[in-house]
Amino acid sequence: MLTSLFGIRLVLWMGKAVPTPCPLPLMEALSQVQVTMDDAHGDGFDLTFTMGRQPGGADYLSLLTGVIDPLNLVLIGVVMGVEPVPLINGVITEHHLVPTDEPGMANLTVRGRSVLARMNLEEKSAKYQNMNDTLVVLQVLGSYAQYGIVPTVIAPSTVFKIELQGNTTQHEADLPFLRRLARRNGFVFYLEPVTIGVTGAYFGPENRLGIPQPALTKNMGGASNLKNISFANDGLAPTGAKGSFVEPISKTSIPIPPVPPLRMPPLATSATPTSRTELLRESANQPAAEALLGALAAATRSPDPVTAHGEVDTIRYGSVLRPRRLVGVRGVGTSYDGFYYVNRVTHKISVQGGYTQQFSCKREGTGALLPLVRP
Repeated sequence: MLTSLFGIRLVLWMGKAVPTPCPLPLMEALSQVQVTMDDAHGDGFDLTFTMGRQPGGADYLSLLTGVIDPLNLVLIGVVMGVEPVPLINGVITEHHLVPTDEPGMANLTVRGRSVLARMNLEEKSAKYQNMNDTLVVLQVLGSYAQYGIVPTVIAPSTVFKIELQGNTTQHEADLPFLRRLARRNGFVFYLEPVTIGVTGAYFGPENRLGIPQPALTKNMGGASNLKNISFANDGLAPTGAKGSFVEPISKTSIPIPPVPPLRMPPLATSATPTSRTELLRESANQPAAEALLGALAAATRSPDPVTAHGEVDTIRYGSVLRPRRLVGVRGVGTSYDGFYYVNRVTHKISVQGGYTQQFSCKREGTGALLPLVRP
């Protein structure tokens, strides 16, 4: 179902097994949509409906349709121009009903998470023998093909355990297990909608490649497209790692050399210096390659010190800002101009009129590497 909104159209599909256009009574009751796309904590959505009870005091009509039952599928997207952009392929997880004395003004909020939530429903005990982490991830994801989850980018892993080393074991649900494998490789794991009913799985380093999104612009007259933006530089955020491993023949303890984070390419000319150190307590019991990988993963998990938060004027921006991609910033001065990695976007769409995009982005320091960004 499409709803016009200043040239921007909302796409809302729902269903138990296969999502279909939202029924007309529900679309007429819909008042607000919010979708949060978060690189660290996962994606989620809120659908707010304003409605009244049926004649005779019967239950609320929207609760009787069956399309908003828990664990039903939801697809939310927008169309700007001619190309639909999926925001989330999700599942409904909870309802919040607020009745009122005023007829027809009760609020029902339907909340949900991305289909990633299906990976957190059942705890498992499993053992993966003689497999590196990449093969383990592919094996786990294979059981979710029925939900439209397909691997899109699965980076090669160097963590490989043979039976004598204890193999790789799982004692949790699939979602925390896959995130644990990602952390020990210095990777991230997330799902992202590809199209209606199809969700891509990413297991690899932060994606700082590809064509940047249109620039976020401030103080440039008619080209400005930001309602507001602010920056912070946390000098205590960067963290290094210190540890050692034992050379197996001479039994000599060898310090692990400093390693840079697994974030390529760099986005700033002046990286904020590392001020804190994490002690790798298990490195002495690990092979050299695994100890070095642990140091690399620890450095990569370190938060980026420079962050930006703001709100986009969607009509002026003319595009959907996506997380887990690069975006240029211009017009704010040489220290904070340049490219950033977008890690969070919240889309708020009001059916009565209005579409805002609130964002957070980050990088490792100040100063732009390139003199220009994509307009």
